[in-house]
Amino acid sequence: MSAAAPTQLDHLVVAARTLDEGVAWCEATLGVTPGPGGEHALFGTHNRLLRLDTPDAPRAYLEIIAIDPAATPARGGCLKRWFDLDDAALQHTMAEQGPQLVHWVASVPDLAAACTALRGLGIDRGPVLAASRPTPLGLLRWRITVRDDGQRLMGGTLPTLIQWGDTHPTSNMADSGLNLSAFTLRHPEPDTLRRAMAAVGLDGIAVEAGAPALHATLQTPRGTVLLGTAG
Repeated sequence: MSAAAPTQLDHLVVAARTLDEGVAWCEATLGVTPGPGGEHALFGTHNRLLRLDTPDAPRAYLEIIAIDPAATPARGGCLKRWFDLDDAALQHTMAEQGPQLVHWVASVPDLAAACTALRGLGIDRGPVLAASRPTPLGLLRWRITVRDDGQRLMGGTLPTLIQWGDTHPTSNMADSGLNLSAFTLRHPEPDTLRRAMAAVGLDGIAVEAGAPALHATLQTPRGTVLLGTAG
């Protein structure tokens, strides 16, 4: 991604108890089979990916992610996995209701500056970590904010921040037939969320008052599908 690329929605995060459950959910709910993903050694997770067609974020995609039972996180110690995947309440919700839209990630041109801006508002988005995963076309590299406790913050409505290396994953991603037609955030303190997003350069994303939640409207081979979560 070019260093001059604006801050924008990078991807939506759907969490699943297992990757097989995530794939089955995708096929049943969206009518498409997710494309390949990979393994994240740092966190002991793995994923599958789908490109999203949306004019406001030309490189947007959907990530289906789960804990890899065969992997031990290289991060080690008592540090938690990203996106609250170790959270017992989230795991219980997925066991009861299946895969969930739980979070979103925003790409920024200057990750250090964005983190500094959030700290100016009293928000600790977490340290910047260097991460990577192998692909058939080479190593995919990025830098990302992940708190030691793995928390998403603000019920998942405040995005994790990412800055990609030379290659973005959608560069080699086939069209999925999915269109993201609307994306809305809800939070009981909407002005606080708006200020945080403005501080990192995000605009054009709807924020409403209410219990923490994300809502994404997708146009799919199965028609219009609303994905939502209660933070």
